[in-house]
Amino acid sequence: MKNALSMPSVISLCIAGILLALSIFFSWWGMKFYAPQYPEGLDIIVYPYKLAGEIDIVNGLNHYIGMKNFSEEDFPELQYLPYIIGGMALLAFIVALVRRKGLLYVLIGLFVAGGAIGIYDINRWLKDYGTNLDPKAPIEVEPFVPPVVGENTIANFVTDSYFSYGSFILGAAFLCVLFPLWRDRKQ
Repeated sequence: MKNALSMPSVISLCIAGILLALSIFFSWWGMKFYAPQYPEGLDIIVYPYKLAGEIDIVNGLNHYIGMKNFSEEDFPELQYLPYIIGGMALLAFIVALVRRKGLLYVLIGLFVAGGAIGIYDINRWLKDYGTNLDPKAPIEVEPFVPPVVGENTIANFVTDSYFSYGSFILGAAFLCVLFPLWRDRKQ
């Protein structure tokens, strides 16, 4: 079949589908809060379907600067994100089965758009939480926007934001989706 993806490309797409599905079960992003009273740090860990870590302690501390509470109810993305990722995994298998470059381009486009929207969404939430502070809070701080990745200092807290295992698995899946472009470039 002319312009059909090669067998190595098909295998790479199947691996991408497996990695996409697997990523749902790992954390994608997190923040670790350090302070003199918490030298071991406090975590907020974000999975595609839930929040984990010392959420209650962090919420109790954030109350002092007027930040609203972190809760799964405030992040509607957590309700549908696993289905989107599952759908992309299924699409990777469909592209592998059909072996059409046109569908591969669609999958790559969805990957790029999804990644950009995901980073935008994380930044949007960080901005919302850091700038919409209660003016009646016991401790007054200037509004702030923690970085998506990196370090931020507010009062005596140092916060490290980072991508986690699930994000790296997504990155590996993306490389597997890009592999057919290189492998079958002469067709």
